[in-house]
Amino acid sequence: MEGQRKTYRAWDAQQNCHDPVAPCDALPANDLVFFLIDLIPQLDLTPFHAYYARELRGQPPFDVTLMVTLLVYAYAVGVCSSRRIAAACERNLAFRAIVGGDRPDFRTISDFRKLHRAALKPLFVEVLRVAGELGMVKLGNLATDGTKMRAHASRHKAMSYGYMAQEIARLEAEVERLLRDAERLDAEQDAAQGSRRGDELPDELKRREDRLAKIRAAKARLEAEARAAAAAEQHRREEARAQREAEGRRRRGREPAPIDPTPEDKAQTNFTDPEAKIMKQSNKGFDYSYNAQAVVDGEDQIIVAAAVTPAANDKQQALPMGRAALANLEAAGIERPKAADGTAAPIPNTADTGYFSAEAIRGLERIGLDPYLAVERQKHHEAASESEPTAAAAEADVKETMRQKLASATGKVLYAARKRIVEPVFGQTKGARGIRGFLLRGLEKVAAEWQLICLTHNLLKIWRHTGGVEASARG
Repeated sequence: MEGQRKTYRAWDAQQNCHDPVAPCDALPANDLVFFLIDLIPQLDLTPFHAYYARELRGQPPFDVTLMVTLLVYAYAVGVCSSRRIAAACERNLAFRAIVGGDRPDFRTISDFRKLHRAALKPLFVEVLRVAGELGMVKLGNLATDGTKMRAHASRHKAMSYGYMAQEIARLEAEVERLLRDAERLDAEQDAAQGSRRGDELPDELKRREDRLAKIRAAKARLEAEARAAAAAEQHRREEARAQREAEGRRRRGREPAPIDPTPEDKAQTNFTDPEAKIMKQSNKGFDYSYNAQAVVDGEDQIIVAAAVTPAANDKQQALPMGRAALANLEAAGIERPKAADGTAAPIPNTADTGYFSAEAIRGLERIGLDPYLAVERQKHHEAASESEPTAAAAEADVKETMRQKLASATGKVLYAARKRIVEPVFGQTKGARGIRGFLLRGLEKVAAEWQLICLTHNLLKIWRHTGGVEASARG
């Protein structure tokens, strides 16, 4: 056996480098990329084309259908950075199947995503329409929930309201000192170099004045937010007082403290994304984030409404998300279930205790939803507790009425299903696709990016529903 070794399969690296590889030969026939290449051209992309109808000059841009397909596929497989997408167009066979030999660079991809953010909402509805036509939206249980998504904002470029006042005073003093120094230098240089325009600013002074302007603007933002919050609290107190007077009740407990319209010293704002807010994360830490909301249908976990809010609390989101869901369903041509008399039947809408309020319950009922909102926090796998049977009087408290509704047989089934309807959607987005934060900045752009994330979630569901398998390649 000496001098002998195992025989290996032939390998010619130089030849392999020159062998042509066609995506259709190398990838499975039911790969996600081929599904999207077939589907996207069938969707109404008019909002994307409309942008170019306004400007006919210049070099031809990349084909709209190509760019939409590229962006959708990239987000579907968790490749969201424009630079990573551009790199994948060079190295990844599935991306090459979309772009071929004419590959857009990262700036073109980034600009396309920003320029067409308004068109992502109609595209979301188009994808929802496809899901409806496939029978994937039954409207037996619409579950609402939210998740904290990291903002593209640096924690090192933020400042508290209390520190702003100190920093403004310090910078004002430095600016005044630098102006005196500039005047002295001007006088000395006039004698040596002749007259100057007089409007030049030393770089050191300009940097401080720019920083001073940014801090003043940030301080004004915090003060405006505090005034708005104070006005909302004052309105809430007045409504509560009017209701007590109408019912002939007296206030219980002490009078609340006067409303202070000034921000707390610890209130913070961020300079890279001023609309992002500090929010508690699932790991118990805190970071600049947005609260991404979704309404999910219980049949196949299709998202029927998606929105983003800078408010960490979900209390005010139940009614807007309900309205958005119904508007999207109507735009997508998905009919609501019918009652025995032929009228539209209320659609069950479940949400956790963070969404509960009497106003939310009444509002959801007015627009044709049947709310099942938890009135108190429950353990993750614990069903709603039984309540003592009481006669439902006309003046019954909204919370008690909802508690009894959740304790009913129907309520238990619907609310128990909420966890497996909406919560896995966020797990699939963050865990399976690795999308844990936004790349764009500002509420409007972030909201458009969340629409893109959610419509690609729906496309993945449609692909699997029609016989697709999990794509193996990631950029």
